[in-house]
Amino acid sequence: MSRNDRAAKRIRHGSTSTGNTVLRVTAATIAGVLGFVLVGGTMYWENLQHSFTTQDISALVGDPTETATVATPTASVTADAAPVDAEAGNDINILLIGSDSRAGANGSIGGKVAEGMRSDTTMIMHISADRSRIDFLSIPRDMRVKVSDCKMLDGSVKKGWTGKFNIAFSLGGSNGNEAEAAACTMKTVQNWMGIKFDHYAVVDFAGFEKMIDAVDGVPMCVPYNIDDSRSKLHIKAGPHVLTGKKALAYARVRHIGDGTDLQRIERQQELMTNLAKKVLGMNVLTDAPQLTLLLKSAGQSMTMDPDLGSFTYLVGLAYSLRNIDQNNINFLTVPWKYAGDKSGDVLALDSAKWVFKRIVDDRPMVDKESTGTSASPNPSVSSSPTVSPTPERLTQKEILASCKA
Repeated sequence: MSRNDRAAKRIRHGSTSTGNTVLRVTAATIAGVLGFVLVGGTMYWENLQHSFTTQDISALVGDPTETATVATPTASVTADAAPVDAEAGNDINILLIGSDSRAGANGSIGGKVAEGMRSDTTMIMHISADRSRIDFLSIPRDMRVKVSDCKMLDGSVKKGWTGKFNIAFSLGGSNGNEAEAAACTMKTVQNWMGIKFDHYAVVDFAGFEKMIDAVDGVPMCVPYNIDDSRSKLHIKAGPHVLTGKKALAYARVRHIGDGTDLQRIERQQELMTNLAKKVLGMNVLTDAPQLTLLLKSAGQSMTMDPDLGSFTYLVGLAYSLRNIDQNNINFLTVPWKYAGDKSGDVLALDSAKWVFKRIVDDRPMVDKESTGTSASPNPSVSSSPTVSPTPERLTQKEILASCKA
């Protein structure tokens, strides 16, 4: 089955489960969830399934292959049989979006309340067909792109224009619907990069905090004092275990250093790397109560396409990744340069096209022989933020011990 067929089927294949509305993504939590081994039986997973909210956006993204819906292969969720990866042999692209919507429980989180709907973080998560590699590509919210026209659920169309990438989510979210916002973002990325997506997921502030607290915080080496009233973060340089609220503030703070979104992306990638290390070091894979808490926290704060929001599908994919080498989990940012026109925008370098093609071709976008740079032969890629250290199986104590004075 081609990627277009799979994408059309997957994002169209629809149901809606109960759960909180969704918004902000931390890719590391998804990476951690995708690394677990099954524990418990069928009833256990059926109960967790109800934590997920799903939304069909295929009609909004406008995938050209409109075929009849094919039943998705289901994974075994019993303790007796190994689960089945429904996408075995196929590479998978997931659009991860973190929203700073202030609806509901998010209204008092993260500092000043803003109107409208905005994406706080956007990443492409690429899982290789042989399940040996996971690549994350961050998209700066201030990157200047052609935002696609956004089709809404009521049939209306919001006209796009050239501007900051963050406009796509805001324009699509004009009616307050996160799925519409995700669809507009996905369409913009597909038209820009030529990357087709199989899944999407959006998570909100409150959900991000719950996921961090579910693993008792993330160990971080904070390089400098932070005293920022806007994000409500006041912390000294040095080793810390950041709870959900502080981790969220650390991931979002912009008014330190050079104050750019690009510097913030570096902090987010380091935070997610340490979260992955923490999850692996805790042996969450074999701790049923801890795993239950983590999955419920994730499910209650995410909106996804119906397949990714199915536990049978998710556990099959997760099981297929159980032996992944942690050195093959990589973070990169779209190669960029400043626009130079006092707009605050950044522009994608020509070498970014090479990175996009590596994803389309299911090839590594990071060169392990060099020091955290894109595998592109174009040296200009090195002007983008460096890749964060790859996750290792370290304990929280070991991570904190690595802090430099």
